[in-house]
Amino acid sequence: MLVPTIIMGVITVVLLIIGYQKGEGEHILGLKSAGNILLQIIPLLIFAFIVAGMIQVLVPTEMISKWVGTESGFRGLLIGSALGGLMPGGPFISLPIAAGLLRTGASIGTMVAFITAWSLLAVSRLPLETGLLGWKFTAIRLACVFFFPPIAGLIANRFFSDVSVT
Repeated sequence: MLVPTIIMGVITVVLLIIGYQKGEGEHILGLKSAGNILLQIIPLLIFAFIVAGMIQVLVPTEMISKWVGTESGFRGLLIGSALGGLMPGGPFISLPIAAGLLRTGASIGTMVAFITAWSLLAVSRLPLETGLLGWKFTAIRLACVFFFPPIAGLIANRFFSDVSVT
């Protein structure tokens, strides 16, 4: 987390300097806009981190191992894919949950399938996509990406199962 934090800090300072140098108060408007976004996202972040933490302590490790751990095999990849596709919301929800599951024994492949399905399938996004792009386009897109999450999970298990990511 240190490197991304430093990068975002440098970008922030550069943008604040640019906004200040324009002399029209853009830096203040930008900070106010950031504060509004922060107020909207903070409750979601708090709840997502609570869920991630509670998963780590309330769900038995044996259950995680059985259903989405290394011993779950292809079934775990399918479960991870299904859960990822059904997971509502943005990265503030899905990534802390994936991190919590990884820390409690979920396999790397299952979490790769989970995150891949969350980004490619996104069932919660389908009504908007269908409304804006049409059902034919949505069906074609889903047909093209439907098998990727379990395949990505298989690749992760095959090549990276011995890598510790927590």
